[in-house]
Amino acid sequence: MRILFASGKGGAGKTTVTAGIAAFWPNPAVLADADVEAPDLGLYLPHAFAEETPVGLEVPVRVTDACDLCGECTSICQFNAIKKLGGRIMPFSDMCHGCGGCTAVCAPHAIVTGERELGRIGFGALEDGRIFLEGRSRVGEAMTPPLIRALLSKASACAAREKADLLIDAPPGVSCPVMTAAASADAVVLVIDPTPFGVHDFKLALRAFESLGKPMAAVINRSGQPSAAACEAELIAFCGEKGLPVAARLPFDREAAARAAAGRHPMLDSEDWRECLSEAARTLSTLFEGGRHA
Repeated sequence: MRILFASGKGGAGKTTVTAGIAAFWPNPAVLADADVEAPDLGLYLPHAFAEETPVGLEVPVRVTDACDLCGECTSICQFNAIKKLGGRIMPFSDMCHGCGGCTAVCAPHAIVTGERELGRIGFGALEDGRIFLEGRSRVGEAMTPPLIRALLSKASACAAREKADLLIDAPPGVSCPVMTAAASADAVVLVIDPTPFGVHDFKLALRAFESLGKPMAAVINRSGQPSAAACEAELIAFCGEKGLPVAARLPFDREAAARAAAGRHPMLDSEDWRECLSEAARTLSTLFEGGRHA
Protein backbone atom coordinates (compact mmCIF):
# COMPACT_ATOMS: atom_id res chain seq x y z
CA MET A 1 0.00 0.00 0.00
CA ARG A 2 1.40 3.37 -1.04
CA ILE A 3 -0.06 6.22 1.03
CA LEU A 4 0.49 9.87 0.15
CA PHE A 5 0.33 12.52 2.89
CA ALA A 6 -0.65 15.78 1.21
CA SER A 7 -2.04 19.21 2.02
CA GLY A 8 -3.69 22.01 0.08
CA LYS A 9 -1.17 24.53 1.40
CA GLY A 10 2.23 24.74 2.98
CA GLY A 11 2.45 24.94 6.76
CA ALA A 12 -0.56 22.70 7.49
CA GLY A 13 1.63 20.20 9.39
CA LYS A 14 1.86 17.54 6.68
CA THR A 15 5.44 16.50 7.47
CA THR A 16 4.80 16.49 11.21
CA VAL A 17 1.78 14.22 10.67
CA THR A 18 3.69 11.95 8.26
CA ALA A 19 6.56 11.45 10.70
CA GLY A 20 4.20 10.92 13.63
CA ILE A 21 1.97 8.37 11.94
CA ALA A 22 5.05 6.58 10.56
CA ALA A 23 6.29 6.12 14.14
CA PHE A 24 3.15 4.12 15.01
CA TRP A 25 2.46 2.47 11.66
CA PRO A 26 1.42 -1.10 12.49
CA ASN A 27 2.93 -2.69 9.37
CA PRO A 28 6.44 -2.77 7.88
CA ALA A 29 7.02 0.54 6.10
CA VAL A 30 9.37 2.35 3.74
CA LEU A 31 9.39 6.16 4.01
CA ALA A 32 9.96 8.61 1.16
CA ASP A 33 10.21 12.41 1.21
CA ALA A 34 8.88 13.58 -2.15
CA ASP A 35 8.81 17.28 -1.22
CA VAL A 36 11.96 17.60 -3.27
CA GLU A 37 12.17 21.40 -3.26
CA ALA A 38 12.22 21.52 0.54
CA PRO A 39 12.69 18.01 1.96
CA ASP A 40 12.42 18.07 5.74
CA LEU A 41 10.99 14.72 6.82
CA GLY A 42 14.53 13.68 7.69
CA LEU A 43 14.72 16.47 10.29
CA TYR A 44 12.31 14.46 12.43
CA LEU A 45 13.73 11.06 11.55
CA PRO A 46 17.41 10.44 12.36
CA HIS A 47 18.90 8.65 9.36
CA ALA A 48 22.04 7.93 7.39
CA PHE A 49 22.25 7.79 3.61
CA ALA A 50 24.26 4.92 2.14
CA GLU A 51 24.19 6.40 -1.35
CA GLU A 52 23.06 9.40 -3.39
CA THR A 53 22.04 8.96 -7.01
CA PRO A 54 21.82 11.86 -9.48
CA VAL A 55 18.72 12.13 -11.67
CA GLY A 56 19.10 13.86 -15.02
CA LEU A 57 17.16 14.87 -18.09
CA GLU A 58 18.37 14.74 -21.68
CA VAL A 59 18.26 18.27 -23.12
CA PRO A 60 19.71 20.15 -26.13
CA VAL A 61 22.98 21.86 -25.25
CA ARG A 62 24.28 23.17 -28.60
CA VAL A 63 23.58 23.26 -32.33
CA THR A 64 26.30 22.37 -34.86
CA ASP A 65 27.10 24.02 -38.18
CA ALA A 66 25.03 21.31 -39.89
CA CYS A 67 21.91 23.31 -38.95
CA ASP A 68 20.07 24.62 -42.04
CA LEU A 69 17.93 27.08 -40.02
CA CYS A 70 14.70 25.40 -41.09
CA GLY A 71 13.07 26.30 -37.77
CA GLU A 72 11.29 22.97 -37.26
CA CYS A 73 12.82 22.60 -33.79
CA THR A 74 11.60 26.03 -32.67
CA SER A 75 8.12 25.36 -34.00
CA ILE A 76 7.65 22.10 -32.10
CA CYS A 77 8.94 23.38 -28.75
CA GLN A 78 6.09 24.62 -26.55
CA PHE A 79 8.42 25.88 -23.84
CA ASN A 80 10.66 28.24 -25.85
CA ALA A 81 13.65 26.10 -24.91
CA ILE A 82 15.12 26.44 -28.40
CA LYS A 83 14.79 29.65 -30.42
CA LYS A 84 16.06 31.33 -33.56
CA LEU A 85 17.98 34.44 -32.52
CA GLY A 86 20.32 36.59 -34.61
CA GLY A 87 20.35 34.19 -37.53
CA ARG A 88 21.20 31.10 -35.47
CA ILE A 89 19.41 28.43 -33.44
CA MET A 90 20.07 28.64 -29.71
CA PRO A 91 19.00 26.09 -27.05
CA PHE A 92 18.03 27.21 -23.54
CA SER A 93 18.62 24.00 -21.63
CA ASP A 94 17.19 25.13 -18.30
CA MET A 95 13.78 25.66 -19.93
CA CYS A 96 13.68 22.24 -21.61
CA HIS A 97 11.15 19.62 -20.47
CA GLY A 98 13.03 16.78 -22.13
CA CYS A 99 10.38 15.69 -24.61
CA GLY A 100 12.94 15.11 -27.39
CA GLY A 101 10.77 16.75 -30.02
CA CYS A 102 13.46 19.10 -31.30
CA THR A 103 15.95 16.33 -31.99
CA ALA A 104 13.26 14.17 -33.58
CA VAL A 105 12.36 16.81 -36.20
CA CYS A 106 15.93 17.95 -36.90
CA ALA A 107 16.61 16.48 -40.36
CA PRO A 108 20.36 17.29 -40.44
CA HIS A 109 20.80 15.97 -36.86
CA ALA A 110 22.44 19.23 -35.83
CA ILE A 111 21.24 19.29 -32.24
CA VAL A 112 23.69 17.94 -29.67
CA THR A 113 22.17 16.80 -26.39
CA GLY A 114 23.55 16.46 -22.89
CA GLU A 115 22.21 15.80 -19.41
CA ARG A 116 20.89 18.42 -17.05
CA GLU A 117 20.95 17.27 -13.43
CA LEU A 118 17.53 17.73 -11.84
CA GLY A 119 18.52 16.61 -8.37
CA ARG A 120 19.55 13.63 -6.30
CA ILE A 121 17.93 10.72 -4.52
CA GLY A 122 19.27 9.82 -1.10
CA PHE A 123 18.89 6.19 -0.06
CA GLY A 124 19.54 4.91 3.42
CA ALA A 125 17.96 3.82 6.68
CA LEU A 126 16.40 5.23 9.82
CA GLU A 127 17.71 4.42 13.28
CA ASP A 128 15.07 1.67 13.57
CA GLY A 129 16.33 0.05 10.35
CA ARG A 130 13.47 1.04 8.07
CA ILE A 131 14.39 2.23 4.56
CA PHE A 132 14.26 5.99 4.00
CA LEU A 133 14.53 7.79 0.67
CA GLU A 134 14.70 11.52 0.03
CA GLY A 135 14.55 13.51 -3.19
CA ARG A 136 16.38 16.83 -3.31
CA SER A 137 16.17 19.08 -6.36
CA ARG A 138 19.17 20.96 -7.71
CA VAL A 139 19.29 24.56 -6.52
CA GLY A 140 17.64 26.68 -9.19
CA GLU A 141 15.92 23.74 -10.90
CA ALA A 142 12.32 24.59 -11.81
CA MET A 143 11.10 21.19 -13.00
CA THR A 144 10.66 18.53 -10.33
CA PRO A 145 8.17 15.91 -11.67
CA PRO A 146 10.83 13.69 -13.34
CA LEU A 147 12.83 13.63 -10.09
CA ILE A 148 9.69 12.77 -8.11
CA ARG A 149 8.81 9.96 -10.53
CA ALA A 150 12.33 8.53 -10.24
CA LEU A 151 12.24 8.76 -6.44
CA LEU A 152 8.86 7.04 -6.10
CA SER A 153 9.73 4.39 -8.65
CA LYS A 154 12.75 3.45 -6.53
CA ALA A 155 10.77 3.72 -3.29
CA SER A 156 7.95 1.54 -4.65
CA ALA A 157 10.45 -1.11 -5.73
CA CYS A 158 11.99 -1.07 -2.22
CA ALA A 159 8.56 -1.41 -0.59
CA ALA A 160 7.63 -4.30 -2.87
CA ARG A 161 10.93 -6.05 -2.13
CA GLU A 162 10.50 -5.57 1.62
CA LYS A 163 6.78 -6.47 1.49
CA ALA A 164 6.18 -3.14 3.21
CA ASP A 165 3.84 -0.19 2.90
CA LEU A 166 5.20 3.03 1.41
CA LEU A 167 4.50 6.27 3.31
CA ILE A 168 5.11 9.36 1.16
CA ASP A 169 5.52 12.95 2.34
CA ALA A 170 4.21 14.91 -0.66
CA PRO A 171 4.92 18.43 -1.89
CA PRO A 172 2.29 20.94 -0.68
CA GLY A 173 -0.47 22.40 -2.82
CA VAL A 174 -2.21 20.98 -5.90
CA SER A 175 0.26 21.76 -8.70
CA CYS A 176 2.25 19.39 -10.94
CA PRO A 177 4.69 18.10 -8.26
CA VAL A 178 2.02 16.80 -5.87
CA MET A 179 -0.18 15.41 -8.66
CA THR A 180 2.89 13.58 -10.00
CA ALA A 181 3.44 12.08 -6.55
CA ALA A 182 -0.25 11.21 -6.23
CA ALA A 183 -0.10 9.22 -9.46
CA SER A 184 2.26 6.79 -7.69
CA ALA A 185 0.00 6.40 -4.63
CA ASP A 186 -2.84 4.03 -3.81
CA ALA A 187 -4.45 6.30 -1.21
CA VAL A 188 -4.26 9.93 -0.06
CA VAL A 189 -4.33 11.45 3.42
CA LEU A 190 -5.10 15.18 3.43
CA VAL A 191 -3.68 17.15 6.36
CA ILE A 192 -5.84 20.18 7.09
CA ASP A 193 -5.16 23.40 8.96
CA PRO A 194 -8.52 24.74 10.33
CA THR A 195 -8.07 28.34 9.21
CA PRO A 196 -9.90 30.27 6.47
CA PHE A 197 -6.98 29.75 4.06
CA GLY A 198 -6.62 26.13 5.18
CA VAL A 199 -10.29 25.33 4.55
CA HIS A 200 -10.25 27.03 1.16
CA ASP A 201 -7.10 25.26 -0.02
CA PHE A 202 -8.27 21.92 1.40
CA LYS A 203 -11.40 22.10 -0.73
CA LEU A 204 -9.27 22.81 -3.82
CA ALA A 205 -7.01 19.88 -2.98
CA LEU A 206 -9.94 17.55 -2.37
CA ARG A 207 -11.40 18.45 -5.75
CA ALA A 208 -8.06 17.74 -7.44
CA PHE A 209 -7.50 14.39 -5.70
CA GLU A 210 -11.11 13.26 -6.18
CA SER A 211 -10.44 13.16 -9.91
CA LEU A 212 -7.90 10.37 -9.32
CA GLY A 213 -10.51 8.05 -7.82
CA LYS A 214 -8.28 6.92 -4.93
CA PRO A 215 -9.36 6.24 -1.32
CA MET A 216 -8.90 9.31 0.88
CA ALA A 217 -8.99 10.32 4.51
CA ALA A 218 -8.27 13.50 6.47
CA VAL A 219 -6.26 14.53 9.52
CA ILE A 220 -7.06 17.86 11.15
CA ASN A 221 -4.00 19.49 12.69
CA ARG A 222 -4.08 22.20 15.39
CA SER A 223 -7.57 21.14 16.44
CA GLY A 224 -9.32 23.00 19.23
CA GLN A 225 -8.12 26.55 18.59
CA PRO A 226 -10.80 28.85 20.08
CA SER A 227 -10.23 31.41 17.32
CA ALA A 228 -10.71 28.72 14.64
CA ALA A 229 -13.78 26.99 16.08
CA ALA A 230 -16.04 28.09 13.22
CA CYS A 231 -13.54 26.90 10.58
CA GLU A 232 -13.13 23.55 12.30
CA ALA A 233 -16.89 23.08 12.54
CA GLU A 234 -17.15 23.86 8.83
CA LEU A 235 -14.42 21.30 8.11
CA ILE A 236 -16.11 18.56 10.10
CA ALA A 237 -19.46 19.23 8.42
CA PHE A 238 -17.89 19.35 4.96
CA CYS A 239 -15.99 16.09 5.48
CA GLY A 240 -19.24 14.50 6.65
CA GLU A 241 -21.06 15.66 3.53
CA LYS A 242 -18.27 14.31 1.34
CA GLY A 243 -18.02 11.02 3.21
CA LEU A 244 -14.37 11.75 3.95
CA PRO A 245 -13.21 9.95 7.12
CA VAL A 246 -11.39 12.11 9.68
CA ALA A 247 -8.71 9.79 11.07
CA ALA A 248 -7.43 12.19 13.74
CA ARG A 249 -7.76 15.65 15.23
CA LEU A 250 -4.35 16.60 16.58
CA PRO A 251 -4.53 19.12 19.44
CA PHE A 252 -3.42 22.72 19.13
CA ASP A 253 -0.48 23.34 21.44
CA ARG A 254 1.85 26.35 21.27
CA GLU A 255 4.63 24.44 23.04
CA ALA A 256 4.30 21.63 20.50
CA ALA A 257 4.63 24.18 17.69
CA ALA A 258 7.77 25.61 19.28
CA ARG A 259 9.30 22.15 19.64
CA ALA A 260 8.45 21.30 16.04
CA ALA A 261 10.08 24.52 14.83
CA ALA A 262 13.24 23.40 16.64
CA GLY A 263 13.16 20.01 14.90
CA ARG A 264 11.76 18.03 17.84
CA HIS A 265 8.56 16.13 17.09
CA PRO A 266 5.67 16.97 19.49
CA MET A 267 4.95 13.26 20.10
CA LEU A 268 8.26 12.93 21.97
CA ASP A 269 6.95 15.14 24.79
CA SER A 270 3.17 14.72 24.68
CA GLU A 271 1.13 11.67 25.64
CA ASP A 272 -1.92 13.26 23.94
CA TRP A 273 -0.03 13.45 20.66
CA ARG A 274 1.19 9.87 20.98
CA GLU A 275 -2.33 8.60 21.62
CA CYS A 276 -3.78 10.60 18.70
CA LEU A 277 -1.08 9.49 16.28
CA SER A 278 -1.23 5.87 17.37
CA GLU A 279 -5.00 5.81 16.87
CA ALA A 280 -4.66 7.60 13.51
CA ALA A 281 -2.12 5.04 12.30
CA ARG A 282 -4.40 2.15 13.23
CA THR A 283 -7.43 3.86 11.67
CA LEU A 284 -5.67 4.61 8.38
CA SER A 285 -4.14 1.15 8.14
CA THR A 286 -7.56 -0.44 8.61
CA LEU A 287 -9.29 2.04 6.31
CA PHE A 288 -6.89 1.39 3.43
CA GLU A 289 -6.47 -2.34 4.08
CA GLY A 290 -8.26 -3.33 0.86
CA GLY A 291 -5.66 -1.60 -1.30
CA ARG A 292 -2.61 -3.16 0.33
CA HIS A 293 -0.11 -4.76 -2.08
CA ALA A 294 1.29 -8.20 -1.35
